[in-house]
Amino acid sequence: MQRRFVQIDVFSSRPYRGNPVAVVVDCDGLDAVEMQQFARWTNLSETTFLLPPTSTAADYRVRFFTPTEELSFAGHPTLGSAYAWLIHGGSPRSLNTIVQECEVDLINVRRDGSSLSFAAPSLLRGGAVEESMLADAATSLGIRREAIIDSAWIDNGPGWLGIQLGSAVQVLAIKPQKTNLTLGIVGAYPAGSRFAYEVRAFYSSGGVTVEDPVTGSLNASLAQWLIGEGRFVPPYLASQGLAMGHAGEVQVSMDESKQVWIGGVVTACIQGTVEM
Repeated sequence: MQRRFVQIDVFSSRPYRGNPVAVVVDCDGLDAVEMQQFARWTNLSETTFLLPPTSTAADYRVRFFTPTEELSFAGHPTLGSAYAWLIHGGSPRSLNTIVQECEVDLINVRRDGSSLSFAAPSLLRGGAVEESMLADAATSLGIRREAIIDSAWIDNGPGWLGIQLGSAVQVLAIKPQKTNLTLGIVGAYPAGSRFAYEVRAFYSSGGVTVEDPVTGSLNASLAQWLIGEGRFVPPYLASQGLAMGHAGEVQVSMDESKQVWIGGVVTACIQGTVEM
């Protein structure tokens, strides 16, 4: 069966410099095995599948797959999925807000010109990280334990362990080793810089340490953690992907209700159909 398909670049004003996501638009009749097989074939960090919602409050439902497993939530695929739904004729109930249904929650997505932003979901796990885990994380990142100035569990689905280093320069200098952890690292740029922070994300896939180019879920949970502790002040612009030759730009803001929003430019790069 022919199904509409789009590959989207998220979090960069320059196409092919953000983070790609593959989106299959018409997914009625597909089961999880078929979705996982297709996600393994695309071999992108995430592939998403759009379905009719089961909640009367949602505009559409999405399932997120990596090449090896299904996720309950993912950030840049949320924005890519919303954009794919819109350009293929989706009409939200609210003028400027799209409501996405996924396993973790109903997620609001806002439109603002060429940018989309999602409301950061609540953390599934927070709190202090065990010292033995931090020692393992430092070894995995090729840094001294003393270089970690703060840390916390900041899991909103993928399992993030958040680590703050002293500067963006330190973040960019990381040369990761093999890890079984899902690590998010952040460090500040000097005051007055275009970007406030540099972010990097590492996880294990098939026994290999992988770096994600630009990560919405991580930027969301980093913001919730560090804004909540009074160390980050919104709004700000975060950079990610520089160490990989990407040019990710993540817009972080907070509204009057203290809801964190994560946004960026979204561009459709490939459109067509797939046989599934």
